[in-house]
Amino acid sequence: MDTTRKPSWLRAKLPSGPGYAATRGLVDGHQLHTVCQSAQCPNLGECWSRGTATVMILGNICTRSCQFCAIETGRPAAPDLGEPARVADAVARMNLRHCVVTSVARDELADGGAGAWAATIRAIRHRNPLTAIEVLVPDFKGQLELVDTVLAAKPDIYNHNLETVERLQKPVRVQARYDRSRAVLRHAKGRGFVTKTGIMLGLGEERHEIEQTIRDIAADQTNILTIGQYLQPSPQHRPIARWAPPEEFAHWREFGLGLGLGVVESGPLVRSSYHADEQSQKYTGAEHLNTVNALASP
Repeated sequence: MDTTRKPSWLRAKLPSGPGYAATRGLVDGHQLHTVCQSAQCPNLGECWSRGTATVMILGNICTRSCQFCAIETGRPAAPDLGEPARVADAVARMNLRHCVVTSVARDELADGGAGAWAATIRAIRHRNPLTAIEVLVPDFKGQLELVDTVLAAKPDIYNHNLETVERLQKPVRVQARYDRSRAVLRHAKGRGFVTKTGIMLGLGEERHEIEQTIRDIAADQTNILTIGQYLQPSPQHRPIARWAPPEEFAHWREFGLGLGLGVVESGPLVRSSYHADEQSQKYTGAEHLNTVNALASP
């Protein structure tokens, strides 16, 4: 299969229009990093035109060297104590009903950045009490007490991506482990949280491995699964093994739903935060808002 040219079904919207300009102005004006930019997301133009962006906290330098990710690896700067307030203000100015926050891995910090995560969630909640908060977090090296630090701030959705099948974890994610990531998700689910994960196709996985991975995700009682096409960020990253066609993504969607997953968003351009508000409506819609209002009542 020729993987040097993108197929027609992978065409994404180019950045343009007043919505895009307004979102860029907010991101730049608040000195925020976004995974949209740092990870070279193909949906940046569409999402920013809709007035949404996925904020990336704790800087834009990662301590890990995943072979699928465009984010730079190196020694990060110290955490910015003013960042949580700026993120909360940006969410308010964008008038988001559903916000997604992610971060680089900060393995050099004693708490892996969990304290900054909790502070950011609380700042968003204080400023935007009716906004659903989805967090896309690292694995914190499997230290569940750090996971609990984040959970104590009460995000609405706890998202941690498996990224690929078990066999490819070491060559693709390098410092991560399949069993450890599953344990983190199971822990959050056991604490009563809505959980979410995502995988990519085109990294060299076999069909039976995709099936087993989705079975594992369902067995962990994960609520939401996203499946998208891997895109090679640079020649130094892992090459694309194949282009998965739209009908394959449709198949895996039906397969996952048949196993009892609540939501499966599956398509070539799907990413963890792509249309996250729509993906998560089942868990953060009117019922969620009524709960928040009840909690906020005197």
